[in-house]
Amino acid sequence: MPRRSQEDTEPLIPFTHIDEDDDQASSRKKLSYEEAVEKAGFGLFHWLLLAVCGWANASDAVEILCVSFLLPTARCDLLLTSADMGLLTASIFLGMMVGGYVWGYLADRRGRRSVLVVSLAVNGTFGAVASLAPSFWLFLLLRFFSGVGVGGSIPVIFSYFSEFQPRLRRGAMISALATFWMAGNILAAGVAWLVIPRTYLIAHWGWLDFQSWRLFVVLCSVPSLSSALVFRLLMPESPKFLMEAGRETEALLVFQKMFKLNNRCATKPFPAAGLMIRSKDDGVKNRPTSSSRCQRLSQQLKQALDPMNQLFVGPLASRSVVLLFLFFCISFGYYGLWMWFPELFKRAEDGGSPCAKRGSRVQSSENESCYPVQTAVYMEGFVTAASNLPGNIFTILLMDRIGGKILLSVSLLVSSLSVFVIYMVETKTQSLIVSCVFSGVSVVSWNALDVLGTELYPTQLRSSALGVFTGVGRVAAIMGNVVFGQLVDSNCAVPLLMVSALLLAGGLAALRLPQTKQTELT
Repeated sequence: MPRRSQEDTEPLIPFTHIDEDDDQASSRKKLSYEEAVEKAGFGLFHWLLLAVCGWANASDAVEILCVSFLLPTARCDLLLTSADMGLLTASIFLGMMVGGYVWGYLADRRGRRSVLVVSLAVNGTFGAVASLAPSFWLFLLLRFFSGVGVGGSIPVIFSYFSEFQPRLRRGAMISALATFWMAGNILAAGVAWLVIPRTYLIAHWGWLDFQSWRLFVVLCSVPSLSSALVFRLLMPESPKFLMEAGRETEALLVFQKMFKLNNRCATKPFPAAGLMIRSKDDGVKNRPTSSSRCQRLSQQLKQALDPMNQLFVGPLASRSVVLLFLFFCISFGYYGLWMWFPELFKRAEDGGSPCAKRGSRVQSSENESCYPVQTAVYMEGFVTAASNLPGNIFTILLMDRIGGKILLSVSLLVSSLSVFVIYMVETKTQSLIVSCVFSGVSVVSWNALDVLGTELYPTQLRSSALGVFTGVGRVAAIMGNVVFGQLVDSNCAVPLLMVSALLLAGGLAALRLPQTKQTELT
């Protein structure tokens, strides 16, 4: 096959001349997936796709992290102990654990786009309704259902996005998508800083005092709901999924749309007569229809669990075990620590280490006031969120050069060291600096893990695999938040040292993964 010129792969540059004989020859043949992606070019479509998928990724970050920013104030209105705050931060991860595998399975069977629309809508709807919860337990339940939606959109968005990318740009583009998590983090911190301290933003409704933190919860649901609307109205289905499902005509239409947007000055159509569709032996289509209801349910359950079984047999088994361990280590460490940063900053406001004992903190608003709101807590959260930027730039520039494996291992080792130092700090300034270092380095780990998780599995297992791994990560996040909630008052050194040890072990385990630099999707 004739190779594309360098100009054809540059973003937003018009389509250049293609030799007529080569164009006619290519238009008469059927293209493979990778060939079709290359022929479609790279340009405006991919940047629009990045913006839409990035906003969806940012919306997940906002919904997850908003709880950590409202805790310093909401704990008084909902009468929360430290253990209650641990349960509250864990509730969304429990929902994500439930939703992760279910949505991932449906995305591999029904399509990426429809699952994204529904999961984002579930996330935003329950997130907004939670703002009206008058009690802790109802708020906890609604945050759980919001987490079910988040559990679907996080793994599926990366599968969907990666399946539009040309091979040589895939690592950098997935890293760019991952940077929108930082954008969501900054957005959540910035909105919290602007809204929550404005205590005059209150409405008395008799049965409920709608405080400023409740308005913050409503605002945090807007990105998810708007993302669901954009995907429903504007975005196509993944062409890779359509090809695997045997829907050649639909996949060809998607590639034609990509080609048209990327080559706006082109006078010729997408240069392909058709696509090479892989023949599939689908036993499900041939199963007897006269079986009993119990047999059909058993077959459906077996079919649902089949992707999980495939992850742990043959050549995929070793990488799946390592990735399970890595997701556990990173999720326990990152979410267990990150969700408690605002509370730790609040405890360091009077000076000294955030782990210094100042008497029992298992108190309600009767003993400890949340008002006036300490704006410095939200400013420090905003600074810590912004410190993700250097790590994101680093991964975009080096992911396709170094590869995800090395970046993942090194960043985990450095993250482990930074968490150990948090335990040793003595002042609020030192705590903020070390927290920023942890934030900037740990985001490299997440970006590398997103790339590896996408490239290590075939199309028919990709979303299911990410759903399983993120589900395990949610278990770890739940454990991390519960452990912090139980021990932050008595001995917060224990969870910090646990986080440091797990990140160290994860950094060493990452060396067991295969290298995937600029690999083709299967």
